Amino acid sequence: MRRLPLLVPAVAVLLAVSGCGAEKADVGARGGVASASPVSDPGVDGVRITSVRLPPAPSPRPSGDYVVRPDSLARVTAAYEVVNKGPQTMTYTVTVSFRSAAGEALDNREVTVKAVAPGRTVTGTVEAIGVAGAVTAKVIKAAKVPTAEAPSQGGACPASGIRVYADRGDAAMGLRVVGIHLENCGTTPYSLDGYPELTLLDDQYRTVEGIEILKGTGDIPMAPDSAPPRPITLKPGERASAGLAWRNTTGFGDASNVPYVRVRAKSGADPVVISPDLDLGTTGRLGVGAWEREER
Repeated sequence: MRRLPLLVPAVAVLLAVSGCGAEKADVGARGGVASASPVSDPGVDGVRITSVRLPPAPSPRPSGDYVVRPDSLARVTAAYEVVNKGPQTMTYTVTVSFRSAAGEALDNREVTVKAVAPGRTVTGTVEAIGVAGAVTAKVIKAAKVPTAEAPSQGGACPASGIRVYADRGDAAMGLRVVGIHLENCGTTPYSLDGYPELTLLDDQYRTVEGIEILKGTGDIPMAPDSAPPRPITLKPGERASAGLAWRNTTGFGDASNVPYVRVRAKSGADPVVISPDLDLGTTGRLGVGAWEREER
C-alpha cells in the first residue's frame, strides 16, 4: 500500500489481558501506599472503570525535603471491569481516558481484553505514567468483536496461517485513512491478487447497506490514489497492506457511522472483524486500496 502521510501522531499503550487482573500496591520511598479511590463511571457496553489509584504522597526528610521514587511520579492506575452480557465469547478493545479534576482529558490508553466468555466478568488494570495532573479515568470507547473473528497482531499464529489487523489510522481536514495489515505467519506461501473483501457491519454485526465501496482510493477527495492490483505471493514472515480512505464531511441527508468491518483477505479466506469506526458523514463512500507488499 502506498502509505498516506502521517497526519496525527498516535499515542497508546496496548495491554493484552486474558483473565482476571490483580492490582498491586504502589509503595513510595518510605513505604507509603497509594490509595485506590472508587470511580463513578457509567461505562460503555458493559465496560467501566471501578477505581483509580494515585501516586503515593512523597515522604518528607527531616530537612523538609521530599523523596519520590522516579517510577512512582505521576503514575496513575485505573482498575476496569468487563462484563459480557451477550451470547458469545467476545474480545474487547477498550479506550480509557485519564482526566484532571476539572474533567480535562490528559491522555488515552488502550487495553485489549481477550476471550471474555458469555456471562463472565473480567477485571484488570491499565496505567498512565508521566501524566501530571491525572486524578480520575473513564471508559470512552469499547469495541467488541467475536473472538473467533478477532484481529491478531501477535501471539500464536491463527489456524488460517495469516494475521490480519487494522492500525489506528490518521485524520486531517475531513479525510480519514486506516491501514489493513496482513502477515503470513504460517509455514507456506500465501497468495493475494486484488482487494480485500469488505462487509460493513453495525453495532449488532448486521450488514450495513447503502454505502458504496470503491476499488481504489483516488476518488476520495484529498486521498492519494492507491496502486493498481497485482498478484503478490508472501513467503512466511512477509507482510502486505491495503488502505481504507473516506471523508466524514456532512451535507444533505443522514450521516452514516459504521463501527465494524468484516475483512476477508481474499475470497474464501477466514473473516476478521476490525473496528475502524467509519464516520462517513453524508458522503456514503468508502475507498479501499489493493493489497501491496510491505517492504521491510
